[in-house]
Parts: sequence; C-alpha cells; structure tokens
Amino acid sequence: MSKPILRKYLEIKSLENLKEVKKPSENFSIQLIDSKDFQLNKFFYKNVGKNCNWIDRLVWTDQNWIKHVSDSNLFSYMLKENDEIAGYYELIYKSEKQEAEIAYFGILEEYRGLKLGGYLLSDAIKCSFSKGAKRIWLHTCSNDHKNALSNYLARGMEIFKSETLNI
Repeated sequence: MSKPILRKYLEIKSLENLKEVKKPSENFSIQLIDSKDFQLNKFFYKNVGKNCNWIDRLVWTDQNWIKHVSDSNLFSYMLKENDEIAGYYELIYKSEKQEAEIAYFGILEEYRGLKLGGYLLSDAIKCSFSKGAKRIWLHTCSNDHKNALSNYLARGMEIFKSETLNI
C-alpha cells in the first residue's frame, strides 16, 4: 500500500534574506566533524532520522559511510551543548554551480523543542554562503519533523518546487 508524501524544495539566494537565529547561550557550539569519523554521520543519520523515515542509508556498510564522508564536497557539522552532541547538518557544496545543498539536517530527540533548529539552520546557511555558494537549497517532506518547513520558511528560504510521491 502506498502512502502519499508531500515533498517541498526550498532555496535562499542571498545572505541578506537570512532571518538569523542567534546562539541560544554560550553553552552551544557548532563544529566541523572530522571527515575520518564516519561513525558520527552514521549515528546522526540513524538517530535524527528514525522518526522521519530516513531509510535509504540504513543498508549502508561502513565502506559506504567512509566513501560518503571522504567526499571533498561534503562538510558535516555538529551542534553541541558543552560536550554533549545535540544535532547536525550535512552540506554538499558544488563549486561549479556555486550552490550548496543542505542534504541532512536535524536535532536529536532529547534536544527538540528547545528552539535549536533555527540556530542550526542559520549556521548552515551562513556556512554555505561563506564557502562561495550563491544558492542554498534543501528539500523536506511530510515525514520530517512537524516544525521543519516552518523553520526553513522563517529563516528566509522560499519554496521553488512541490511534488507528491507515492511511497
């Protein structure tokens, strides 16, 4: 039995359009994940995505993960509260197109509801522009967190495409 999934694609083309959320407190930081540490990307993918039906990478072997994080166009960042990990995002930067895709983004369950998504998304957008991107885009769907779309729109992103998939 198929279930209709609504997918929306969003973009932002200027840092001036970003409605930034500042760091909630000095206890929070965002740092680049070492590309050799594929286990962190794997952990975040499984734990952030478990309630959103992220399934495509669940069958990946460690070799698949190593290849993924070794891609020179991939940049993964994690949100921390002091020494505790709280969320992450993955950017895929394409210099030839001067664009970045926010491929995966999310907050761990125990940190949801603390208004951290806006701060993390603001950082992802600023980071993408600092790498030379002229366009940052992502897609979200009706399986994602209930506040995902509103967060993207509130940061100044605009919908440029919608589609319904039967999965």
